[in-house]
Amino acid sequence: MKTPIRWAAVALALTLSSCDHLFQFNPNQVIFKDSEKNLTAKNLEKLRAIPVGDTLRFILMGDSQRWYDESADFVRSANRQQGISFVLHAGDISDFGLTQEFKWVNEIMTGLKFPYLTVIGNHDIVANGSAAYRKMYGALNYSFEYGDNKFIFIDTNSREYAFDGKVPDIAWLKSQLADNPGKKNAIVVAHVPPFDADFDKNLENAYTGALANDPNVRFSLYGHQHRFYDGEFYDDGVHYYLTNSMGGRGYLIITTWKGGQKVERIEF
Repeated sequence: MKTPIRWAAVALALTLSSCDHLFQFNPNQVIFKDSEKNLTAKNLEKLRAIPVGDTLRFILMGDSQRWYDESADFVRSANRQQGISFVLHAGDISDFGLTQEFKWVNEIMTGLKFPYLTVIGNHDIVANGSAAYRKMYGALNYSFEYGDNKFIFIDTNSREYAFDGKVPDIAWLKSQLADNPGKKNAIVVAHVPPFDADFDKNLENAYTGALANDPNVRFSLYGHQHRFYDGEFYDDGVHYYLTNSMGGRGYLIITTWKGGQKVERIEF
C-alpha cells in the first residue's frame, strides 16, 4: 500500500469519528492482533533455528518512520543479499509513536526472508509509543546470544526522558557486559549514539567507558542521525557504526567473527 493511501485512510477515520460520530478512533490506542505481539521473542525463536558458523553476517538498517515505500524497497534489496542471518532495525520504527505506524512497518518487514529484531528509537517513545513498542516487540532493554556473539539492545533516548539520569541504564548495561562467561563478541545496539546531543551528557563517559573497558566490545551499532558514520569517536578502541535512514536509502551489511568484523555500505 502506498504512503498517500495509508494517510488517506487515517484522515478518513478521523473525519468520520469527529464529524458523524459513527465510531470513536483514538490514534494513541494500543491494540494489536496476536500475530503482531511479542515479536522479539518470536523472531528470536526463528533465529535460533538457523545454524550459525564461525562467521556471522547480518544487516543493520533503521529510521523507517514515514518512508514506507523506501522501506519496501529496502526489503527487496535485503532479500537479494547472500548469507544473511537476520536484520537489526536501529530504531525510529515509527514517526509519531502511533500503533498504526508500527503495524504498517511490521507488515513491510515481514516480507524479509529472515527474522528482524529492533531497538526503540526516540520517535517510538512519543505519545503511547513505549506502550505500543512493548506490546508489539517486548522489553526496551534486552540481550541474546547467537554463535560467538552476544547482542545487547539498550534504550539510549535520553532526551525523551528529560535527561533524568536513568537512560541509558548504565547498571543494566554493565551487568550484561559482565554476564559473558564465554567471552563472546559483545555487540551493543542502540538508537542514539553517545556523541549525539540527544544522549545524556552526564552519562556519556560512563556509557563509553563501559564499552571501552570490556575487551569483548570491538564495535557498537546505531541509527538516529540519518547518515553513515564509521570511526573510533573516542579513540578508545571501540568502533562506532551508524547506518543511514530508509529515506536516505542505505543500510549496512556487517560480517563478524571472533576478533574481527567487516562492514559494507549498501545503497538501494
